[in-house]
Amino acid sequence: MASRKWSLYMIRTKGGTLYTGITTDVTRRFREHLSGQTRGARYLRGNPPAAIVFQKRIGSKSLAARLEYQIKQLDKSRKEAIIASGQLAYDRTSGLLRFRRPASSR
Repeated sequence: MASRKWSLYMIRTKGGTLYTGITTDVTRRFREHLSGQTRGARYLRGNPPAAIVFQKRIGSKSLAARLEYQIKQLDKSRKEAIIASGQLAYDRTSGLLRFRRPASSR
């Protein structure tokens, strides 16, 4: 059996908050969130989704879950930076996110 490719995604809600999740099919999962039924995330039942603002194919479920957890720990400005850049830098071996250091002002 071929392994499924997992993706990480972020949804912006109508209220402007961000929701992060993982799935093997981002489009299907977004439809589930929109339906508001039990298959959608509980958080999004009270905070209706507006749009998918970021998605990245990760590969394994374990790596996707590690990255999801780390992103959920970030403040909103860091999440917005990921969305703005369209990039997710991480170490494929450790599963740790990598961030650019801000340029120091001299």
